[in-house]
Amino acid sequence: MASIALARTDVIVGVDTHKDQHVAVTIDGLGGRLDAVFVPATNDGYAELLAWADAQGRVVTFGVEGTGSYGIGLARFLRRHGRTVIEVGRPPRKAERRAAGKSDTLDAEHAARQVLAGTVTATPKTSDGDIETLRLVKIARDTAVKAHSQAMITLKATLVTASDALRADLEHRSDFKLISACAAFQPTNDLTDPDVAMRHVLGSLARRWLALHEEIKTHSRHLKARTTAVAPQLLEAFGIGPDIAAELLVAAGDNTDRIPSEAAFAKLCGVCPIPASSGKTSRHRLNRGGNRQANAALYRAVIVRMRWHEPTIAYVQRRTTEGLSKKDIIRCLKRYVAREVFNLLPVSATHTNQLPVAA
Repeated sequence: MASIALARTDVIVGVDTHKDQHVAVTIDGLGGRLDAVFVPATNDGYAELLAWADAQGRVVTFGVEGTGSYGIGLARFLRRHGRTVIEVGRPPRKAERRAAGKSDTLDAEHAARQVLAGTVTATPKTSDGDIETLRLVKIARDTAVKAHSQAMITLKATLVTASDALRADLEHRSDFKLISACAAFQPTNDLTDPDVAMRHVLGSLARRWLALHEEIKTHSRHLKARTTAVAPQLLEAFGIGPDIAAELLVAAGDNTDRIPSEAAFAKLCGVCPIPASSGKTSRHRLNRGGNRQANAALYRAVIVRMRWHEPTIAYVQRRTTEGLSKKDIIRCLKRYVAREVFNLLPVSATHTNQLPVAA
């Protein structure tokens, strides 16, 4: 991308964000370094950073690292004060840092220079609306699902080491009946006997599983209700349920207008084709970049359609006769579903400048 045309009196601020402290460096419009400051990651610190930047000239933009994590508070503060914020990616990796070295101020300066060079222009998510609520509910549900699965795996692995009599009584049962039987074991404080300790542990794991089972159902109800409220048209698409829809909405963010086209959304989801041609071979390969959770959500939607959606089944048959592998067909279908999803995304309540999107 072309660099920004600025005067020497213009100022660009680069910020390296951390949990407790942010580091900012300013450069002028011709790339000369001006100053650096360390501020606490609090509202007072953000105000100090803004006043410090304004005292050096006309601030054009702020390049902030981690606007979805440590830098989210600063990004929100700057937007409330009408400032332009650009998402900046990671600083160079170890092999690229050997000449310049590594420090917080160097990382902040690197962020500012990326903005000046025009290599980063992505508008970060606002994270202040209904879709942010979806993201938070999904975090709770996903972690509960993971712990739920781990409790069952641990229970079965522990049962393998139980006495023969206990194993004979429990191992043939279905999962839910196994959990119910183990949950009936009463907890005890006397764990001197290994068999008693075994029943105590199995009962504890089973009750944990049941508690998580109820928690997941609660989160799932909230997720379905909020997804239906935010994007009912998305849930009407074949193969897209509340979980897949929520994942794709979270990838897009509350300010969906930051995504200028369906091609940009496909790139965000890692489903845009990557040229892999050489000589007489002309082909594309799978994209390993982008938002991997959104990519996985599109994959699940495609698998459902390949099994139950008649137009998709016919497409798979036609492309198979043309010589495409299953992997290539899935790649094409994910790109198609991404285009469909983009056209079903809710319209942003606020409007931001149309810039390429940050994952």
